[in-house]
Amino acid sequence: MVQAVATINCASRREESRGAHAREDFTERDDETWMKHSLAWVDEKGACRTEYRPVHLNTLTDEVESFPPKARTY
Repeated sequence: MVQAVATINCASRREESRGAHAREDFTERDDETWMKHSLAWVDEKGACRTEYRPVHLNTLTDEVESFPPKARTY
């Protein structure tokens, strides 16, 4: 239940569609605003605190090139 609260809270705040996260009210992805990871903490009363951290696009080795993100198309 705690994980469900965290997932629902983060999903409701993310006003875009990205990959499997699709919203009818925000149909496009928004990299300028939402290129970040959502972090959530749920306390013993079920209250959720949400923070964000940046997405790092660099690789950890010179053997693999970084590539820019793009929308998934099906």
